[in-house]
Amino acid sequence: MRIIAVDSIDDPRLDAFVNLTEPQLRNRLEPSKGLFIAESVKVIDRALDAGREPLSLLVEKPWIDGMTREFSMIDAAWGPDVPVYVASPEQLRRLTGYRLHRGALAAMRRWELPTVEEVCAGASRVAVMENIVDPTNVGALMRSAAALDVDAVLVTPSCGDPLYRRAARVSMGTVFQVPWTRIGGDDTRFWPASGLAELHGLGFTTVAMALTDESISLDDLSGRLRKPAEHGGIDKIALIFGTEGDGLTSRTIAQSDLTVRIPMSHDVDSLNVAASSAVTFYATRPLSR
Repeated sequence: MRIIAVDSIDDPRLDAFVNLTEPQLRNRLEPSKGLFIAESVKVIDRALDAGREPLSLLVEKPWIDGMTREFSMIDAAWGPDVPVYVASPEQLRRLTGYRLHRGALAAMRRWELPTVEEVCAGASRVAVMENIVDPTNVGALMRSAAALDVDAVLVTPSCGDPLYRRAARVSMGTVFQVPWTRIGGDDTRFWPASGLAELHGLGFTTVAMALTDESISLDDLSGRLRKPAEHGGIDKIALIFGTEGDGLTSRTIAQSDLTVRIPMSHDVDSLNVAASSAVTFYATRPLSR
């Protein structure tokens, strides 16, 4: 590693950490040149374990001695020339707006996302995020998917990016562990009709999580997952969760195979998507795992 002390966060070498917006980092036209920022040692660890390429690091000075594992991994896999910029706690507080208790940021190279077919190969339970834009909710859903053995996650073209800094941090780095991709890429016309057709073609029963007159209970869905196909059971499911506030679009609900609601008490009509996805993943988990 090349350890480089910086005098100011205005140093142009820190542009990726300071001056570039998330869309500029993503660089949609050239994914191979796009970047993302991994914030916290845990997130950086999981990104490195997944083989993601570091381009530079920005580390709070008191954390340098505690990152020998990460530096050794980077040296072994990517060579000794990856720069590590070292700043004071006060400088990083100016950058992030709060004390960076997790100690480190890494600018890392994006990778070409796999196809839906590749991500779903061998999967029996996948989650779909439709137009969810809050990075906290995106990250929380990814974390629940990892914890509760969801095989893959698909995000629609208008959904927020799981690699946004806050989303990856809230996910605790599980965004690098759960297979995921963007269904339809950036073509906003692909979802829902073509996307649902693709999932049907891969053998998934599509399940819209929404409160309608036709909704069946999550308990009923769980029961059908435990039955053999010849008795009305379901083999492969795609669980679809909608955006904050408005929920799923009417087109998605109309074109899905099932609409499912979570039973609730005290006249509560819905949970936020982070909570509802966790409840649904737990209720539909394979009992053999």
